[in-house]
Amino acid sequence: MARSLRTLLTDDLLAGIHARADAHDRDNTFPHDDLADLVAAGYLRAFVPEHLGGSGLSLEEVAREQVRLAGAAPATALAVNMHLVVTGLAALLVARGDTSVEFVLRDAAAGEVFAFGNSEAGNDLVMFGSRTRAVPQADGGYRYHGTKIFTSLSPVWTRLATFGLDDSDPDDPRLVHAVVARDGGGVEARDDWDALGMRASQSATTVLDGAYAPADRVCRRLPVGPSADSFVFALFAVFETLLAAVYTGIGRRALELGIGHARRRTSFKHGGRSYAQDPDIRWRIADAALAQDGAELQVFALARDVDEQVDHGSRWFAQLVGLKVRATETARVVVDLALRVSGGGAYFTGSELARLYRDVLAGIYHPSDDESAHATLATSVLGAPEEG
Repeated sequence: MARSLRTLLTDDLLAGIHARADAHDRDNTFPHDDLADLVAAGYLRAFVPEHLGGSGLSLEEVAREQVRLAGAAPATALAVNMHLVVTGLAALLVARGDTSVEFVLRDAAAGEVFAFGNSEAGNDLVMFGSRTRAVPQADGGYRYHGTKIFTSLSPVWTRLATFGLDDSDPDDPRLVHAVVARDGGGVEARDDWDALGMRASQSATTVLDGAYAPADRVCRRLPVGPSADSFVFALFAVFETLLAAVYTGIGRRALELGIGHARRRTSFKHGGRSYAQDPDIRWRIADAALAQDGAELQVFALARDVDEQVDHGSRWFAQLVGLKVRATETARVVVDLALRVSGGGAYFTGSELARLYRDVLAGIYHPSDDESAHATLATSVLGAPEEG
């Protein structure tokens, strides 16, 4: 029996978002109208369970929506992705009996907008270490001091999921994951986002100078280094899957544009025949379709495995980081192939394909990067490297 997949994003909503994407990219502005439309559609409550006022969508369903949204406006999709990562993480844990982060879902149901503030300049440990200080308070809360980069939704977030190092006990340092409120003070969102691509995401720098997380907003205190804690698994599962979905959406849109250009362009050499009949062009389009089909199948399949709690055992993290790398690299290949069949007009700055080319490059910088992913994959199949 065919499964019924729920959706929140209508074709009309996506068309409106798509129509605004070029202007936001050109002007380097945040898409407030896009966000308002997504809020009205209940999209920021996609992961919130129905009994709390949301739609209770699965990870696979949201991944499919993110592919569609990214096809309309990649930067908008990437920005809202970070809210969905935080709420999706919470939904996954709550569904598995961990209510420590249920407050995230209740806040999202009440209209709070979450950002994901973990990345730090020069921190190649990523989630397994932090340059940010988490200072314990007498009431069990924490104050954070540090600088986070690539904070998408910077102009609008009201809640920031972040982490830092509590080294108050040198013998037992801890990475403390918590949520701070923007209106609680100690937060500066800098206006410094002027990037090559994903411009409308407005992923600015966030400075934490005493930002406070009360005890009931502290999610985890974990040892430094890799962890098998369910919180870390949920974070990786949702982050890597939805990130892969965004870039897979870019690939889908690039393929659509390449097909359209091949059909519209005509060959003077071949008496006005469409380039869609040229065997070399057909080969490139077929190559792009082969790659794109594979990317979509794996994104949706692994998301479904997360939903259904399939047992990948010790290879789960390898599967997740591998998905991110394959999806972002495949999207770059598909965009490149689409450019090659679309003629010189695609090279101009007003071209949608030119914008997709710039946007897709951001996939290089998201964790897990190539080096980290390859180390994870190598360990999963060869075992840990020998010391010395």
